[in-house]
Amino acid sequence: MARKVIVEADGGSRGNPGPAGYGALVRDALTGEVLAEVAEAIGHATNNVAEYRGLIAGLRAAAELDPSADIEVRMDSKLVVEQMSGRWKIKHPDMVPLADEARTLASSLGAVAYTWVPRDRNAHADRLANQAMDAAARGEKWRREEIPEHKPEPPFRTGEEPQDPQGSAHSQAWSTAKGAPTTTLLLRHGETPLSAERRFAGIGDFPLTDNGRAQARAAARALKSRALDAVITSPLSRCRDTAAEVAAATGAEVHVEDGFRETDFGEWEGLTFAEARRRWPAEVTAWLADPSVPPPGGESFTSVERRVRMALDTLKQRHRRQTVLVVSHVTPIKLLVREALGAPLSSLYRMNLDVASLSLIDWYDDGPASLRSFNDTHHLL
Repeated sequence: MARKVIVEADGGSRGNPGPAGYGALVRDALTGEVLAEVAEAIGHATNNVAEYRGLIAGLRAAAELDPSADIEVRMDSKLVVEQMSGRWKIKHPDMVPLADEARTLASSLGAVAYTWVPRDRNAHADRLANQAMDAAARGEKWRREEIPEHKPEPPFRTGEEPQDPQGSAHSQAWSTAKGAPTTTLLLRHGETPLSAERRFAGIGDFPLTDNGRAQARAAARALKSRALDAVITSPLSRCRDTAAEVAAATGAEVHVEDGFRETDFGEWEGLTFAEARRRWPAEVTAWLADPSVPPPGGESFTSVERRVRMALDTLKQRHRRQTVLVVSHVTPIKLLVREALGAPLSSLYRMNLDVASLSLIDWYDDGPASLRSFNDTHHLL
């Protein structure tokens, strides 16, 4: 699986044209950690030239970190985003060689997609660009570059990536997906008294333990710098309280979606698996063998799948090509992973999902989905 990073870039001038500069940074797509920063005063130039220079610097920094990574470029310049996406023609002669340079850089990387964001969501790159413009206005030659000397290993990679027939190690070449995806970060709620004892916890409203709240805060810290467009949560309090910690850290707005609630485990609620098997041996055996079989008085995985899929469809319509955190439970998260992989429903029985773990899926408009990470708990260490 290819690593995914986010490039945030900006540029501007005081006067257009005038003293100009750019700023760019590279983030880890899952954790939001800033991996590299670069900014430069470029003398006298226009806003558009500075914006393109910022894009080029951001792509170059990403290439130095991991040339096989998939990249989402986020800029508040509608012009650059639309031109690099191929939807607008490049008419100004000064832009043509800069766009060509950016395309050449992008062609040597993994999949590169361009997303327009409002200026307030590009504040870090904007701040770097303003520092560069200040230096240009003072007539200084100024450059800032912070890129680790040793390239960090991409997280969530297990072994060598497959080689395509042309010898590229970039796994996205195996996919037909086009355009920027809708990205879902999937966060299981923190620990509850029942999860600590590995008991069935369905639609009952069980609170977080003190440890569960600490886990929620740890997840919030890991996501603090992540540019989230929204946080969507199950209506159950263990998820809403986990989501509240992330919202407080990121400023993202929280929305409740009933479709992402946990399975109703009926008579098994509050029991361990062993206790349920002792009382309902035939029913447990049937439940394990067939996802359409519900627990006594409860809900089957087939039924849960229908409402989770409807909730996913709503999310993709309302937040198309945005990044959304979904705070949910074991079953809905596993169902989203199953949907992304095109796996059978029986695969739910073969996945392990820890409390407060993070997973990441990209959903593309033309159908394909890509599971980027699963059950990551590094933020809890």
